[in-house]
Order: sequence, then structure tokens, then C-alpha cells
Amino acid sequence: MLQRSAALRERIETWRNLERRAAETLDLLKLAEEEEDEAAIEAAERDLDGIETELRRLEFQIRLAGPYDARSAILAVHAGAGGTESQDWAEMLLRMYLRWAERRGYDTEVIDVTEGEEAGIKSATVEIRGPYAYGYLKGEHGVHRLVRLSPFDSAHARHTSFAKVEVLPEVDEPGEVHIDPKDLRIDVFRASGRGGQNVQKNATAVRIVHIPTGIVVTCQNERSLSQNKESAMKVLEARLLQLELQRQAEEKARLKGEHVDMGWGNQIRSYVLHPYKMVKDHRTGFETSDAAAVLDGEIDGFIEAYLASQVGQEGVGSAAGSADGPSAAP
Repeated sequence: MLQRSAALRERIETWRNLERRAAETLDLLKLAEEEEDEAAIEAAERDLDGIETELRRLEFQIRLAGPYDARSAILAVHAGAGGTESQDWAEMLLRMYLRWAERRGYDTEVIDVTEGEEAGIKSATVEIRGPYAYGYLKGEHGVHRLVRLSPFDSAHARHTSFAKVEVLPEVDEPGEVHIDPKDLRIDVFRASGRGGQNVQKNATAVRIVHIPTGIVVTCQNERSLSQNKESAMKVLEARLLQLELQRQAEEKARLKGEHVDMGWGNQIRSYVLHPYKMVKDHRTGFETSDAAAVLDGEIDGFIEAYLASQVGQEGVGSAAGSADGPSAAP
């Protein structure tokens, strides 16, 4: 509640500042035209162009009006079947979202990583903190497909890899998600890196199992047991909240007679690096040939196209998803 209130206050103040800036610029433009000051007219017109750009950005942000859109997000990436190929792809996706968050000025913290045996990651969970992080990222939930010449294949053959992205709204209100301690099984173990490297002498990693739902959450990136437990509980709360959102979405779809596919078949985007370069979103049709920029975090075009396509639609759409990680590719 406090985070949402702060975000709303900030949004109101931003609109008021833009209104004052527009009024002042219009006054300066009128004065410059009366005095026939060409340099001042050009400067005022440039300011108005900037105001118009900011206005379009703020008008777009109005679309982020969902009950959880203003919150921070917890994003998870899971490699699909395919071993090293998919694990490397999962790590590329994780980097893409971390770069996007950096460009946005969001704070990020990698909560948990399970590294691949040779390269890449099997899964990773990251917290992205900042206003409307969940609202912007919720449309990224789904299966992402990569087509490229494999750097791990001696024949350099073309491979198709899959990874799944989950986006969860962070729980920021006490009591919003009730968890009975009796429903939890908490295991403690030693954290370790790829290939058994950097094994800690003390058992600080935490695995929490929510018995009623079967949800399993692990955290081993923090230095202390208490920090890992706190981070794991934060992810568990978010997953339970998302599970409720999924239930609501499925109920709404059932009443409308619609089918909602929340599993691995829900492929949302393809990233083609060979034989041509193209990234295309299958839901909106938005595409770009600058695949390198996309993989470096420039995904705002896809985010905006998705949010624009959701105007007037009810439910949480592709923002709702399975609470469990994937075990196979589509």
C-alpha cells in the first residue's frame, strides 16, 4: 500500500509539473512571437516538442492501471529441454532483462541462480525494484524461442532453444498472502557454484516447500541463512499471489467460454539470429531486425505494443502463469 501510494503521488506531481512547464513555454512562445525573436521562438518550439514527447509517455503510463501494476516485480527464467543450448539461452534472457532494468533505472538483485553444468543457467530468479516494474514486465511472461547457429555444436548447426519467463508482482502489503508455518518444509544446505566451485563451509542456502501447493523456492545467493530465508519467503509469497491471479484468470475465461493456455505451449516471442535477424512477438505482430539491441535490453517497443493490445481487456492475461518451473520445452 505504501509503495502504491508513493507511486500515485509521484505520478500526480509529474502531471502537475508538466502542466506548469507547458503553460510557461506557451507564455514564452507568445512573447517571442510578439517581439519577433526567431531564436526564442525556435527554443520554445523545441521545448514544446519535448513536452509533447513527455505527454505521450505519460498517456501511455495511464494504461498501467492494474491493481498490481505499480509494484516491483520478481522475474524468473527457466531453461527448457535441450541442455547447454537452452541453458545458454536462459542466461542471455536474464542478461536482457537486467540490462533493460538498468536502462530504466530500476534496482535489481539476483535472488537465486542454478547454473548449468557447462554454460548458462538452468534457472534464475531476480527482484526488480522500482515503480511499475511489474506493470511493464507482466507481458514478458511466457515461452521465448531462439533460433541460431549453435556455438556449442562442432558442426555449427542451426539450433532452436526455448526458455520460459515468469513475472510475479511483489507482495508489499502485510497480510495480503497468508502462509501457515505448518504448511512449510524448510531445508538448509550448502550453497555451491558451477562444477562444485566456491562451496561454502556453512549451510546457508534455503529450500522452502509449500506443502499444499507443492511450490518449491530456493535461495542461496545471500551470505547468511536469515537473508536467504527472507528472500525465499518473498518469492514464495509472490508465487502464491500469482497462483491466485491465475485462478481468477482461468475462472473468468471459463465464464466467457475461452481457453487460457498457461503452459509451455504459450510461446510469445521468437528471436531469430540465423539465417536472418528478426525478433517478433507472436501476440502483437511487433517485430524488429535489430536483434542485437533487443538482447542488450532494448525491449520497450515489445512492452508498449503488448500493453497497447491489452487496452479494454479484462483479466491478467499472460501475466498469470504456472507457479512451478518448467521441466520440458514445447
